[in-house]
Amino acid sequence: MAPNKRPNFLIIVADDLGFSDCGCFGSEIRTPNIDRLAQDGIRFTDFHAAAACSPTRSMILTGTDHHIAGLGNLIEVTNSPKQTSTKESRIATEAQRGMPGYEGYLNERVVTFSELLRDGGYKTMLAGKWHLGLTKKRSPLVRGFERSFALLPGAANHYGYDPEMEERPIWLQTTVTALHMEDGEYVQQLPRDFYSSNAYGDRMLQYLREWKEEEEKEKEEDKKRPFFGYYPFSAPHWPLQAPREYINHYRGMYDDGPEALRQRRLQNLIRLGMISSDTLPHPVIADEVKEWEEMTEEQRKLSSRAMEAYAGMVECMDYNIGRVIDYLDEIGELDNTFIMFMSDNGAEGAAYEAMPLLKRPLQEYLERYYDNSLENIGNGNSFVWYGPRWAQAATAPSRLFKAFTTEGGVRVPCVLRYPPVHGKLDGKIVDAFATVMDIAPTILELSGISHPAPTYQGREVVSMRGSSMVSWLKGETDRIHEVDFVQGWEFCGKAAIRKGNWKAVFIPKPKGPEKWQLYNLSADPGEVHDLAEAHPEILNEMIQLWEIYSDEVGVIPLLPELGKFIEATEEQMPEDAWMEYEYWKPGALKNPEAFTREVPRFQRLNTR
Repeated sequence: MAPNKRPNFLIIVADDLGFSDCGCFGSEIRTPNIDRLAQDGIRFTDFHAAAACSPTRSMILTGTDHHIAGLGNLIEVTNSPKQTSTKESRIATEAQRGMPGYEGYLNERVVTFSELLRDGGYKTMLAGKWHLGLTKKRSPLVRGFERSFALLPGAANHYGYDPEMEERPIWLQTTVTALHMEDGEYVQQLPRDFYSSNAYGDRMLQYLREWKEEEEKEKEEDKKRPFFGYYPFSAPHWPLQAPREYINHYRGMYDDGPEALRQRRLQNLIRLGMISSDTLPHPVIADEVKEWEEMTEEQRKLSSRAMEAYAGMVECMDYNIGRVIDYLDEIGELDNTFIMFMSDNGAEGAAYEAMPLLKRPLQEYLERYYDNSLENIGNGNSFVWYGPRWAQAATAPSRLFKAFTTEGGVRVPCVLRYPPVHGKLDGKIVDAFATVMDIAPTILELSGISHPAPTYQGREVVSMRGSSMVSWLKGETDRIHEVDFVQGWEFCGKAAIRKGNWKAVFIPKPKGPEKWQLYNLSADPGEVHDLAEAHPEILNEMIQLWEIYSDEVGVIPLLPELGKFIEATEEQMPEDAWMEYEYWKPGALKNPEAFTREVPRFQRLNTR
């Protein structure tokens, strides 16, 4: 390594990966390359994201809260909230639609660290899922990436299969078409052999080889550019699809059902020392779907095949991570590259087939355009998910899964490898509390680049809310955050606030009691024992801290219990009018400008 050589950075993000879905976190799924990073690096057991994908991705790139960055909620949810509602829920997201902080893309109040690294002399590249804007002016190119091959929406068929039709159920409009952009231009047609994880691996290797060639041509050492690679997969987000050679590794492995898998994973976590043997896991919450024992033999086979496809997706993702790691090792850059791997939220446990307003149109659509027969599950013309019981096998001992502000929704697996800095922590499992907002300040400190707040290129920008991990990694401090550090979460009417080991949680019906609950995570990591009545003074303090957090980041509460909420007005955007680019419509890709429109914005109202 050259003297004073600045480090490279590689940030790898899995989509909806459960806490124990990697081998180094207790899984039976083959992940030798992620395990390799863990062997030489650090595994976190108290690392946190937002409760859903685009909010987390905005926090990674900006170092601040997603309500500030423009992803206060999934824009897909604010667009059509009734599609995924239940009769028990009072949640209605109309009041958020079009409001500041809920734009649905990275707004102008934030600057990404990809922009700052580019300005500071780094070669910046992205291969994978973006989900932070659909149009050219919201593209990775505009937000700091010199080279990019990006899936723009939040979900898509991993093989690029997209049956032609005039209309499709609203929920599926944004989850089928594999709309990609490369270097600021829409990709008109994907290759016939396209599969998402392999394609992103190919592109990341291409960009790294280009970078290496440029570096070798530069004769002056001080003009050579380090790189930042952002490698965010779409796997293992549904639809559950993977090349057959990976799926076949798991044939029959899950035939005993999700509860058996859950118990095996818990034992493995105990064996690894990631949880104590006396940890009480939260009971599975899945009333909307049948127990394994209540299913017919055919239903059990279909369910276990979906889990096999999921495992195949994880292994294929790991293979493509390995391709990049091997290349960095081959060119002598591995130890000079700061690498982090994580999931963007907890495992996806939604049972879409049980949602009243979605069930019938979804079933009709899948039966007409897809083949979900037993032997076809996992192929490009299949479309399945695995539901809440398999998800909670992966989030155990925690409560619930993606979209919830309980630990099951926001605690994620994380591996960090950068030997020049973490020294004595090599190979360790650590319980230091950290969040995805800590990534940006850590990278900026290691690169020697300062955050420009309060202004960047003539516009006002906010400061980062995260903290650098560098001093902790070097052993100069005992923790990343102070003992009484306060962290808040909110997503679609679910809320949480944490101070030290105390955490208050608000989960609406039907998955929660729709009131604030209180937990001591040091004694109860599964959030099983509600201490609200035993410690009302602590709960009151936590609710006050929640109100401070909510005001600071600009949460628009969806229930009175979360603060003074505002009613939706007639002037706000109507349902189905949020999309700047309706890319799923026939002919849209050939004339995208015809589907681009200005979306109205509103001034922040006083909600207190």
